[in-house]
Amino acid sequence: MRKRKAPARAKAGSVNVEDLSLKDLNDLEAKVAKAKAHARTKAKSDVKAKIDAILASSGFTIADLYPVARVGRRGSTKVAKFVNPDNRSETWTGRGRKPNWLVAKLSKGATLEDFAV
Repeated sequence: MRKRKAPARAKAGSVNVEDLSLKDLNDLEAKVAKAKAHARTKAKSDVKAKIDAILASSGFTIADLYPVARVGRRGSTKVAKFVNPDNRSETWTGRGRKPNWLVAKLSKGATLEDFAV
C-alpha cells in the first residue's frame, strides 16, 4: 500500500495564495516577476564575473574561444575574384553562373586565371 504525501505546509514567511484577493494576487505576481528579473540579472553578472576571471588567468579572450561567424546572406559581402579587363566594374565572385562577359572571353581561348584579381 502506498503512502500518500502530506500536503505541503506553509513555512514561516510564506503566503497562502488561496486566501488572497485578485488584487493581492496580481500584486504578488508583479513582485515575483520583479524578483525573478533581479535574480536573473544577478546570476548573469555572477557567471560573467567567473568567466572574466577564468579568461584573465588563462590569457585568452572570449573572441579566441568563440569566434563570431557570420550567419545568413544578409550583410555578408563576397569579394570579387575575377574582373573584366575591358570594364573593371564587371566582376565575378566565382560563385554561381559565370557572367556573359567571362563566358565569351573563355570561348575565345582565354583562361580563368587571366581574369583573377
